[in-house]
Amino acid sequence: MEAKTIATYIDHTLLKAFATWKQIESLCDEAVRYNTASVCIPPNYIKRVKDKYGDNLKVATVIGFPLGYETTSAKICETETALIDGVDEVDMVINITDVKNGDYEAVKREIAAIKKVCGNRILKVIVETCYLTDDEKIKLCHIVTEAGADYIKTSTGFGTAGATLEDVKLFKENIGPNVKIKAAGGIRTKADMEAYIEAGVDRIGCSSTAVLFE
Repeated sequence: MEAKTIATYIDHTLLKAFATWKQIESLCDEAVRYNTASVCIPPNYIKRVKDKYGDNLKVATVIGFPLGYETTSAKICETETALIDGVDEVDMVINITDVKNGDYEAVKREIAAIKKVCGNRILKVIVETCYLTDDEKIKLCHIVTEAGADYIKTSTGFGTAGATLEDVKLFKENIGPNVKIKAAGGIRTKADMEAYIEAGVDRIGCSSTAVLFE
């Protein structure tokens, strides 16, 4: 697969706590040069990026990141602020404590509430697979589908493990027809990216896009 084709699947990502504006600018310049699907950046940089780059690139951000246990009202407030600042796509972390307590209805209500705020903007739901059993993953595929989200996403990249091809296959078998898959966490080589695309993902969260063009 050509590098320029792979790049169109990538959310070019920098979410480190110490990310500087110079690093964010470099990320955005690369995203424009490589024609990636988006940049995924911390919420506090959204407006600054939009002011500088305008419509030259799509901007995604994270909500409830990286642990997910904020209240729904806090996540809604984060989302509303991000939308005001001009974000195009939202990657939210579910409340994993609700999953572990068996309260899937609470998970579904929260996803649906944030999707309502997002409107026609893309909502990706991070389920953080490293903390889940296969039964929980399957249940969350159904929940994400029922709540009306656009994507189910494997990982934050800040957990104990990242994406696996096995989880992508499990998602493919259990999500609804209107839900896409984003794989993130530990995907660093061209071979990795090709393998995930061939497995059926529509987006890849990655900070290593440049390796495609070396």
